Amino acid sequence: MELKLADPKGLVRESYRIEGITLGECRSIFVDWALSLAPGVVVADALRALLAEYAAGAPGHPMNAVLEEGLRAPPPAGRRGGRAGRMRGAES
Repeated sequence: MELKLADPKGLVRESYRIEGITLGECRSIFVDWALSLAPGVVVADALRALLAEYAAGAPGHPMNAVLEEGLRAPPPAGRRGGRAGRMRGAES
């Protein structure tokens, strides 16, 4: 996957440049990163691309653990909010 698609705003790239960044700060950046992905981008593919690009050059960096956690987490369920979600509930 192209790095520009995997990290469109460069948030993960910048996290690796912040000296002394904490695990909590990396998790916060991860949420912002996830929200910045374009529709249709497969999160697992993006995470693998980011790990391949940055992890080897920064062993022990807390973002490595966050990205690896993201790979182990189950994919999110489909969106169920809004009018369509309410309408489905009314049909039951």
